[in-house]
Amino acid sequence: MADFLMQSPEAGDAVHRPTLLVAVVMRRERIDNRWQPWRWVLADAVPHEEAFGKQPRLLLKDDHEERWLHPGFKVELFVGDAEGYYLNVTTPQPCFWVVWRMEEEAALADEPVAVPQTVTLSYHDAGRWLDAQETVEQVPAPPEVVQWLQEFVDRHHVLEAKRRQRPQSFQPLQDRFGNPARVSTDKKLGGPGHD
Repeated sequence: MADFLMQSPEAGDAVHRPTLLVAVVMRRERIDNRWQPWRWVLADAVPHEEAFGKQPRLLLKDDHEERWLHPGFKVELFVGDAEGYYLNVTTPQPCFWVVWRMEEEAALADEPVAVPQTVTLSYHDAGRWLDAQETVEQVPAPPEVVQWLQEFVDRHHVLEAKRRQRPQSFQPLQDRFGNPARVSTDKKLGGPGHD
């Protein structure tokens, strides 16, 4: 198996971003469900190789599973998303996130196939796609990718200083309608006969 080809721009090169090329493997697996006997899942993100070509292709098909290789995904690192990479690289298991969709009409095979749309290392990108109701799955990133990502984070991410939160006792009080609430320390006794 090849290693990931990680490219970092030369010092002072503002045009090129750090990139790596990835191929995505999707798996269709048999499940024990009479209404839906198959499901698609992300199997892996592997180093892209020229021999893969540019078109998706079937790697394996039997009674229990299918595996499809989808080559040629470029994963770029953007300085403006350094925090998203920081959030990924500081987790117990840094990962690739892959957004995939089912074909609307079968084009690659007799039945629709799950097709990856994009691959990222950004926690923020993955969160935005999940918020948009996209199918997003993750696979662990190998150590050499994690190290490459960590070097990028070390160069570009700046931790924001934590601001001291104002104590709750100094927050203005509001009633349930959002209007300023009045608090009195005068003791009033209620009920009939208490004036």
